[in-house]
Amino acid sequence: MIVTGVYEPIPLGESDRSVAVLPADKESQILFNDPTGFLRLDPSVDVQARGPNNIQTDVSIRGGTFGQTLALWNGLRLNDAQTGHHDFDTPIPLESLDRIEVLKGAGSTLYGSDAVGGVVNFISQPPESSEVRLRTSLGNFGVNQQHVELLLLQSGWTEDLSADRDFSSGFQFDRDYRNLSIASLSHHIGRLGATDIMLAISDRPFGADQFYGDYPSWERTKSWFAGIRQTLGASTEVDLGYRRHTDLFVLFRDQPQVYTNRHVLDTYQGALRRRRRFGRNTEMHYGTDGSYDSIQSSNLGAHTRGRAAAFGAIDFRALGRFSLDIGAREEVYRGLDHQFSPSVTGGVWASPKLKLRGGVSHAFRLPSFTELYYTDPATLGSPNLKPEQAWSREVAAEWRPSARILAQATVFDRSDRNDIDYVRESSGDPWQAANLGRLRATGVEASLQIPLCEGNQLTLSYTGMQLRTDLAPGLLTEYTSNYPVHNGTLNYQGAIARLLLVRTRLGVLERNGHDPYPLWDVALARANGWMRPYLQFTNLTNTAYQEIPGVAMPGRAVVGGIEIRAKLK
Repeated sequence: MIVTGVYEPIPLGESDRSVAVLPADKESQILFNDPTGFLRLDPSVDVQARGPNNIQTDVSIRGGTFGQTLALWNGLRLNDAQTGHHDFDTPIPLESLDRIEVLKGAGSTLYGSDAVGGVVNFISQPPESSEVRLRTSLGNFGVNQQHVELLLLQSGWTEDLSADRDFSSGFQFDRDYRNLSIASLSHHIGRLGATDIMLAISDRPFGADQFYGDYPSWERTKSWFAGIRQTLGASTEVDLGYRRHTDLFVLFRDQPQVYTNRHVLDTYQGALRRRRRFGRNTEMHYGTDGSYDSIQSSNLGAHTRGRAAAFGAIDFRALGRFSLDIGAREEVYRGLDHQFSPSVTGGVWASPKLKLRGGVSHAFRLPSFTELYYTDPATLGSPNLKPEQAWSREVAAEWRPSARILAQATVFDRSDRNDIDYVRESSGDPWQAANLGRLRATGVEASLQIPLCEGNQLTLSYTGMQLRTDLAPGLLTEYTSNYPVHNGTLNYQGAIARLLLVRTRLGVLERNGHDPYPLWDVALARANGWMRPYLQFTNLTNTAYQEIPGVAMPGRAVVGGIEIRAKLK
């Protein structure tokens, strides 16, 4: 079942949108260190990190910029109005997750601003049994990690308490980090319906050498998140959320008096969603939502921004073969400015084994506070920026020759107007935030899932794209041009003789204007038992590479540890 890209959960095979489901369940987590490891399994998702284990990670989908990707936790927004660089600075421990759903293409009809390239929804589920899980590991580069989770199941309610701690002295000068995330997930069934309460905090200080220029910088980000989802009967849901994010940036780590920025952002959000069925084949979904952002900053100043929206959609399904969804959203912000985002998607089963689908959707993105107001000697904001606009189109075919084999091919096209990036004419000029005019991204996605034997699966995936702009000759852009032209992956996950869990990913990526490079990761773990040793190898090819231009990534690394599980009565 998926909940991303649709108004209510449906089986993945019934979706008329391109949605990838990346399992992050309890059995798979021992093979990964953080949620971004799962995102790297899909070549349409470009993970642009400034360090290992989710250090200042940007995520783009289908060639969009990092600001054009919307991050959600169980449907509640995590995006940061200060800067898109903090969109995936999430306070969610790995243990809190059940799966990650990725909607590829425009999603503003459902979710509003930022869902231009796509949406990443981190999904948690109530526990099914009471147990405690402890995990500790060590690795090169001074890595020291601990993971703790307590699952409690009682009549009518469940509780999931988890915490992750990840320290490293750094693989090079000024690249040390300390990650801490703590979360509580409570689920209760009462007279009104289901209640889900989400609480989380994170604290991440890290060395930021070369992150924002040729400076030995340091940064510390903190996040607080509280959210509640309440169902009222079978057809109504109310969502409320609060997020605070703080950012302390020091340009010269050993000389904070030279240049230091402090930012505090508070975000409030709420939504009311309803659905109504007409007969057996038609459903109407409608509702309203809104958000309010407030920032206090030593550099950006004090600013606020509010948004409110109304949305609706009609979903038709007939004869088990045809589906059509027509939706629209009207969002009002900054006084009387507004954005209208319609979408049309549909699908047909041409045969019991072949499904054809396609759609057209509109999306938009409001400029961040940094893009509007930030100023330093190397970077200048622009208070007159226009919102980004985009139309996303795709056609796809899904072929299931058997119950377990799936082959997919998708052709997509996105036409953007007023995309926001930083531009300059020469390397000696400061970067200036600007609307770029028109941009077009066209590409193809293909994947083949092959079951090798029980519990073992091999997946071959490829995404290729080309991006064209109408920029003036000689004008340089900071982020738009850093997209993958070709990205292919081979992923295998399974069990050997039901004793050893194995995961391996071999990827080859070519960024625009750069040579292709390979990355090979392998993870091994004991498949069962109360004590499970494991090993995780990253960058076995020892490739020298950069996901963000100018920011080196670590070479070959290994982490080894033990996980202990105990059932509770």
